[in-house]
Amino acid sequence: MADARRVTLRFHEIAESGHRILNPLSEAKLLLLGDVCAPAPGARHLDLACGKGELLCLWARRYATRGVGVDVSEVFLAAARARAEELGVEVEFVHGNATTYRAEPAAYAVVSCLGATWIGGGLVGTLRLMAPALAPDGLLLVGEPYWIDPPPPEARRSGEFASLVGVLDGVESAGFELVEMVLSDQDDWDRYAASQWKAVSDHLRDHPDDELREWSAAWRRTYLAYERRYLGWGVFVLRRA
Repeated sequence: MADARRVTLRFHEIAESGHRILNPLSEAKLLLLGDVCAPAPGARHLDLACGKGELLCLWARRYATRGVGVDVSEVFLAAARARAEELGVEVEFVHGNATTYRAEPAAYAVVSCLGATWIGGGLVGTLRLMAPALAPDGLLLVGEPYWIDPPPPEARRSGEFASLVGVLDGVESAGFELVEMVLSDQDDWDRYAASQWKAVSDHLRDHPDDELREWSAAWRRTYLAYERRYLGWGVFVLRRA
């Protein structure tokens, strides 16, 4: 893993230490996604870059799905396994790189990747990476930021994102149809972002010289200056066109 990716992973492991859901989405909306997808009991669900596995665990409890989660972080996977035990569900968690993970072809009724389209170099590449594991009549869930309104040029340093219509264009160019979506609201974003500030601040009290101090300060300023106003986030439900 490149040094930059390693620093990014470490930042998220610290900043999201108090999170169960590693995206700007509430538990209610994770379950709403389940109601939208309506997986049958026993349906197989693959979640790439699964983080702490909350999506898989909640769906396994509510819909009796059979989940497999893949993530590069041992820290997150330890929390995921503990959560599965807490809820009394059986979910398999695999330590590995979601980019190179080879799932059983056409075996999963649901394939998801929420907030980690870096695994495929962007939205379209990630959809193509996910597609081989999806059953012919399955549903694909991808979580992705988007620009609500055209941002000022300096805001684009936050990432190379598209508008909602741009997301639709990417989905269609990868051979999928957009059939539903569940979008974050402002409170979802604030709870996800602001709670990270305290987690990092608590860490820095014990490690005052940590390199994450500047990283965290820059990210907080960017969020307040641009992202909170211009950047949205949502989960898009797709099926093959």
